[in-house]
Amino acid sequence: MTNLEWSWQEAAAAACGLVAVTVALRRARRPRLTATAMFTQETALVLALFALWQFAGSFSVMGPGGALGRARWIWHLERVLHLPSETSVQRLFLPHPLIVQAFNLYYDVLHFPVLIACLIWLWLRHRGRYIRVRTTLVAFTGACLLIQLIPVAPPRMLPGTSLVDTAVLYHQSVYQTHTGFDADQLSAMPSVHVGWAILVAIMVITAARSRWRWLALLYPVATTLAVVVTANHFWLDGIVAGLLLALVLLAQHAVSRVAARYAYVRLRPYHAALDHHGNGRPAGTSNGRPAGTSNGRPAGASNGRNGSAADPERTPARCDRSS
Repeated sequence: MTNLEWSWQEAAAAACGLVAVTVALRRARRPRLTATAMFTQETALVLALFALWQFAGSFSVMGPGGALGRARWIWHLERVLHLPSETSVQRLFLPHPLIVQAFNLYYDVLHFPVLIACLIWLWLRHRGRYIRVRTTLVAFTGACLLIQLIPVAPPRMLPGTSLVDTAVLYHQSVYQTHTGFDADQLSAMPSVHVGWAILVAIMVITAARSRWRWLALLYPVATTLAVVVTANHFWLDGIVAGLLLALVLLAQHAVSRVAARYAYVRLRPYHAALDHHGNGRPAGTSNGRPAGTSNGRPAGASNGRNGSAADPERTPARCDRSS
């Protein structure tokens, strides 16, 4: 089967091209071109992130020799936790070749286009939410890449489980089929596919207002089923991805609160200058006028009818007469 995804070289080249386009558009200094430059900049960022994800799959801090041992440990831990057997779930679908082939195609090509489509939708319709979601995506994917530096074999490579490599069975595999390990395949923990699917569901549910938005929950459910049926991930791979995404969201919330509190502290000297009545007027003012004034006139000034208190023309005789 032909891999419909870009390689990391192709994605990196596209990202570099978009960066050059962004620079050229910004130098034009035209409002419409500047708005277009923002879009090309964000697209370049996402493509660069995808290229990094593809490229990082070829690196690990440990050799591939322990990948099967870690996969076996995950398999036994799932049995201790009484999670459903991946083998029993896969056997429900193996008698239906078309469904299995659809799952193979789903696993191979759907996750990244759906993510990009949702990001574009947020950019066009819900710009205020886009930056936060983009930051979540970058932080989550980066955290997954760090964990994947420790190679873990997918369940289809684990002997003794009776799991079938459905992509090889129907000649839809995008991996090399030679004997031995391909480094790109040893990134089973955690499942980025499942994590991205959960993030897409969060995007739709929080941004959309239609009552049908809750159907977006079916997407991570279908993705989890696809990665298990194709024997590319364990249940725990998806569970860890969900927990990692939750930690990223909590960290973002905590950082936002700290930033808001820091901004408030910086504004406190200004608030301290306000009067104790909380009227929004600086201390030492009265009804919005500086202290020592009366009805907008300096202290000691008359109201315009009797003249100034220090009027030289106001003699004692005039004072007696007025009395």
